[in-house]
Amino acid sequence: MSTQTAIETSKTQKSIQSSDIVVIGGGSGGLGAARAAKRRGASVIMIERERVGGDCTFTGCVPSKALLEAAFEGNNFNNAMKIVRETIDTIAATESPAKIFEEGIQLIDGEAKLIDGRTIKVNGKTIRAKKAIILATGAAPLIPDIEGINNISFLTSDNIFDLREAPESLAIVGGGPIGVEMAEAFSRFGTKVTILEGSNRILPREDVEASNIIYSSLSKSGVDFKVGSRTKQIENLPGKGVRIVLENGSTLEAEKILIAAGRKPSVAGLGLEEANVKLKESGAVSVNEHMRTSLRSVYAVGDVSHPLQFTHVAYRTGYIASINALSPIPFLKFNPSHIPWVTYTTPEVAHVGFNEAQVIGSRAKVAYLPLNEVDRAIVTGKTEGFIKLIAANRLGVGHIGGGKLIGATIVSERAGEIIHEVVLAIKTKMYPARIALMTHAYPTWSMAVQQAVAQFFGNFGGREAYIAGSTPSFGELNG
Repeated sequence: MSTQTAIETSKTQKSIQSSDIVVIGGGSGGLGAARAAKRRGASVIMIERERVGGDCTFTGCVPSKALLEAAFEGNNFNNAMKIVRETIDTIAATESPAKIFEEGIQLIDGEAKLIDGRTIKVNGKTIRAKKAIILATGAAPLIPDIEGINNISFLTSDNIFDLREAPESLAIVGGGPIGVEMAEAFSRFGTKVTILEGSNRILPREDVEASNIIYSSLSKSGVDFKVGSRTKQIENLPGKGVRIVLENGSTLEAEKILIAAGRKPSVAGLGLEEANVKLKESGAVSVNEHMRTSLRSVYAVGDVSHPLQFTHVAYRTGYIASINALSPIPFLKFNPSHIPWVTYTTPEVAHVGFNEAQVIGSRAKVAYLPLNEVDRAIVTGKTEGFIKLIAANRLGVGHIGGGKLIGATIVSERAGEIIHEVVLAIKTKMYPARIALMTHAYPTWSMAVQQAVAQFFGNFGGREAYIAGSTPSFGELNG
C-alpha cells in the first residue's frame, strides 16, 4: 500500500462511525431495542428521521386515549385537544433527544439506507454496526384505492389531532379499533359520526359477541353504520365536505372524512431489496421467531415486521432483537399467543390468544359469564358485556385441572386491566384450577375471571363450560 493510499484509507476509517448496535427508528420498537442494548453495556446509535417517540406518542395510542378520556369526562372539544397536547408533551419529555443522550444512546437525525448487513448510509456518511442493525421504522396509515381519494382532503391518525374544532359530521372509513375509538370520542363532542366498514360487522377480528355489544353501545351514542359494502368513490362537495358512494349504491355526505383502514409497514427508501432483505407479500419485513431477517445481522421489530401492530408488541420485539443480536446464538423467541390487545371503547374489549370461532371442532371448552352475573358490574350499573375463556385439552390429562387456557375475550369496564390475569395463566401454562382456588377481593372486576374459570369444574351459578360452538352465542341468547 502506498503512503497516499494509506492516508486516504485512514481518513475514510475516521469518517466512518460505528457502534455495536445501530437502530433505525426511534419509536417504541427502536427505544425498546436501544435501551435493552445499553443495559447490557453495548454501544448504540439510533437514527430517527422525525421525532423520537414515534407514532404512539404523537399520533397513536397516547393522543387517542387522552382524547377518549377527555371526551368521557365531558370536556368540550377545545379543552379536550388542550389535554391531548399536554399529555403528548408530558410523555414525549421522557423520550426527548436530551433524555436519549443521558441514557448513553447516540442519536442521529436523518434518513438511513442499508448498504449491506452491517453498513448504513445516513446524511452522506457511513455507519457500521459491529453486531447488528435493527429496523424499527414502524408503519403509516394505509390509504385504500378509492376513486377520487387523491382529489380530496382527508384525515388519518397522523393529522386528526391537529383539528382545532370538532366537525359537524364525520365519516370514518374502517370499523377497526382506530375507527370505533374515534367514533366514540367525536360522537361525545356532538359530531354526527358514520362508520363505513366493508366487512359485515365492526371489529371483525373480535368475537361476534364483542362486535355486537360495541355496535349497540355506539348506536346508543348516535353513531350510524354502513357495513357490508366497501367505499367506491369520494368527491368534494361545493363549499365544504365530501360525498361518499358505496359499492351497493348508497351515498353519504360529511364535513370531514377519516381514513382508518389499517396501517402499512414503512420500508420505502431503506434499500432493503438492494441489500437482499426479504419482504412479505404484505410489504412487511420477513422475520423469524427471533426477529431476525433474511440477513443474519439484520433484525426487524414492531409494525414494520409484525401484523400485531401494537406499542407493547413493538417494545417487546425490540427487546428480543437486541438480546438476540448481542448473544452468541439467538435464543429469545416472540410468541404472539399470549399477547393481549385492547380496544378502548365503552365498554372496553380485551383479547388474548384464540377466540371461540377459531377453536370450533377442536373439543376446546368455553366458559362464558355475562356481566349481569358479576356483582361489581351490578353495583356500578355497568352490566353490558361478558367474559369468555377458552381452554384446550392438556397433553396426557385432558381437561383435568381445567385443561390449559389458550384464549379469552373480555368486554367490560376495565377489560384491559382484567385480561392480564388470563395472559399470565396462558404464558406460564398455569392450571386454571389455580385461578379458581385463589381468593379474589370482593367485589372486584377481576373476580369475574375466577367466576368464569369455575365453570370448567362443573355447574357454577347455573352455568358450566361447554364445547366450543355447541351452545348458542351470547348475541343469540340476548336477541
